[in-house]
Amino acid sequence: MENLLGLLRIHVKRGVNLAIRDISSSDPYVVAHSGKQKLKTRVVKHSLNPEWNDHLTLSVTDPNLPVKLTVYDYDVLSADDKMGEAEFNIAQYLEAIKFRHTLEGGLPDGTIIMKIEPSRQNCLSEESHIVWNQGKLVQNMFLRLQHVECGEVEIQLEWIDIPGSRGI
Repeated sequence: MENLLGLLRIHVKRGVNLAIRDISSSDPYVVAHSGKQKLKTRVVKHSLNPEWNDHLTLSVTDPNLPVKLTVYDYDVLSADDKMGEAEFNIAQYLEAIKFRHTLEGGLPDGTIIMKIEPSRQNCLSEESHIVWNQGKLVQNMFLRLQHVECGEVEIQLEWIDIPGSRGI
């Protein structure tokens, strides 16, 4: 991949108040799409508040390409049911990453570098923070699921530099 900028690790932490798609619960999992890449978490059985704690790693070649998360209910005998979706852009996070070398060594863990407000242009359910943590910049997000009656997904983004890539 000659245009590789680096890797985006998405820590899919948990779902909150997800929609019921079976009789009284759901068996949710998350699929992350970016361009032609598609990765998924494990299925958590019988839960509307699943704790996935799965790490999905996407190759980033275009900083303007959005990432789409879709939550599904796993079904054995029929097609999996869609439980909502959310899309987010990584451009602001990558802008902060560009300046991380100026931050190294001088900031305590937990320092907020940038805040991103929820708006009609994003799926954020609350303010998102890009934070200096253990020598890295991470972005924490609560994403409100679209096209569904309820549900949110909590994620954390982390950037991974690749030696030999063109970088950001």
